[in-house]
This record gives sequence, C-alpha cells and structure tokens, in this order.
Amino acid sequence: MDNAQVSYRDIDIALLLADMARAIVDEPDAVTVTEEETADGTVLTLNVAENDMGMIIGKHGKIARAIRTVAKAAAKIADKKITVEIK
Repeated sequence: MDNAQVSYRDIDIALLLADMARAIVDEPDAVTVTEEETADGTVLTLNVAENDMGMIIGKHGKIARAIRTVAKAAAKIADKKITVEIK
C-alpha cells in the first residue's frame, strides 16, 4: 500500500465553497465562485441565482455564517487568509 502524504495546503477552498452552496440551492448550475487576490489575502465571491439567495443566507443569516465558518476553517488548515462574500 502506498503511504502518500496528503498536503492540506492544497485544499481548493473555492471548490469547497461551491460544493457547499450547490448542496443547498435549487439551481446548482447557477453557482459560481470567483477568486480575487488582495494584499490582505483572497476574496472569494459566491454567486447564486437570485431565487436561491434566501436559501444561502438562511434565517437571520445562520446558513451564510455557517458557510463562512467552514470556509475559514479550511483556509486556516491550508494556512491561507480568506474573506467570503455572497452575491
């Protein structure tokens, strides 16, 4: 059996974010994530269909907060600094 090392620094946080959003929304094909490098880190912008915004935000913003928490936890493991915006 091969004992290949898994590098957590190679986590694709944009893909993780898109997969989480696709699992929640009614129109998964409309989900996109764009990345922008800034001096402070990476800004990930999650775009969903207008009809799905309520599902992504959730009651009192609980779903959006949970999505950001998971993405930031993955970023911490990968030793990256990210900001998640939802549009």
